[in-house]
Amino acid sequence: MLGLLVALTAITPVAAQNVTQGYQSDEPLQNGMIVRLKSDSKVKVEALTTDTQRDMLGVTVANSDAPVSLSDPGQTQVFVATFGRYQVLVNTQNGPIKPGDLITISSIKGVGMKVDADHEVVIGKALESFADNSDAEGYVTLSDTSKTKVALGRIMVDIGVGRNPTYSGDTVSGVPKFLSRAAQAVTDRPVSALRLYACLAVLGVAFAIAGGIIYSGVRTGMTAVGRNPLAKKSIFRNLITVALMATIVAIVGIIAVYLLLRI
Repeated sequence: MLGLLVALTAITPVAAQNVTQGYQSDEPLQNGMIVRLKSDSKVKVEALTTDTQRDMLGVTVANSDAPVSLSDPGQTQVFVATFGRYQVLVNTQNGPIKPGDLITISSIKGVGMKVDADHEVVIGKALESFADNSDAEGYVTLSDTSKTKVALGRIMVDIGVGRNPTYSGDTVSGVPKFLSRAAQAVTDRPVSALRLYACLAVLGVAFAIAGGIIYSGVRTGMTAVGRNPLAKKSIFRNLITVALMATIVAIVGIIAVYLLLRI
């Protein structure tokens, strides 16, 4: 960005998450609104909607909210934080918010709510509670068929855009939910049922081979001890070797499964 200005607002050691970036906007944006980059511009932001949630960028903040702000002195800008603890505008569309709840975008542009399984992306984790009986800044009636009246307010949120771990779209048809979630934790993206079952087959074969090696070694060792009790030390060393071989086979199988999931 031309004419970049680094505005220092506090003389303290600054971490990366305390740097905010200045952007332009074609619409008025309040502090605390969740925004995204406009699809036709890299320097303009707009209020996020449920349809554009995958483009979630961060939350608008005041210039003075962070020790360091990056801006263009020739433009009137809004500042966006992508990490750190900042106030976020939220509502009670999905019920009261408690500390620890993940926050996602609601049906109101730029306004967050408590996460549900239908939303793919979250803006961060709530550090404060908010409910209908809280000190709300206002009330809005939703435009959907429910015509529900929700409270609006601001709470502190630990900002960090990420994937919703409870997102229902991450489950794969024909695959147990726990298995889909486990694969999602490894790959950070949905995995097809075919690949999941292929990984299970590879893992099963690896463990079967490892188990067969151990069984064969133990059986051979017990037979050898019965025939020659004086050879216990040699037999014990052989059993250790067998156990190491089985462990290596199991580890190779786990690595192969990991690579299959990550490809």
